[in-house]
Amino acid sequence: MKIYHVQKPGTDDEISRISALMMEQMEQLSDPPALEDLEQTVRTALRQECASEFFVAVRKDEFVGCAFLNKGVGLDKGGYYIWLNDLYVRKADRQQGIARKLLLRVLQWAEAENFKGIELETGMNNEATKRLYNSLGFYDIISKRYGRTL
Repeated sequence: MKIYHVQKPGTDDEISRISALMMEQMEQLSDPPALEDLEQTVRTALRQECASEFFVAVRKDEFVGCAFLNKGVGLDKGGYYIWLNDLYVRKADRQQGIARKLLLRVLQWAEAENFKGIELETGMNNEATKRLYNSLGFYDIISKRYGRTL
């Protein structure tokens, strides 16, 4: 298996394959986007001027996992930090260490780029994911996240 950082602007093939993989995750939402809309969002995220990055796990020429993140600046962090929007592994490929390898690759890249921290969120009852994050040094931040669609 290979884990790699998708170089901007990404190829049409990479955009299509990332979108198809992430559509599996989006289908869990009550109102998932259309695949065409998701592809356009991935294309936007891979623009040079966009503060987003993708890392993918590839096995036998198949995209089996993906990490999607955004770069931000935090006053509390004293500089740039990462918000990990999504860490997804296909259901058929779970429990094989792929999420861990993806996250380790993101952390390696972030340290090399001098980021000050990384934050993310997960479901309250997602015990397997919480164990993964805790095993890599992440800790609970007690807060309540709010959102609004515009």
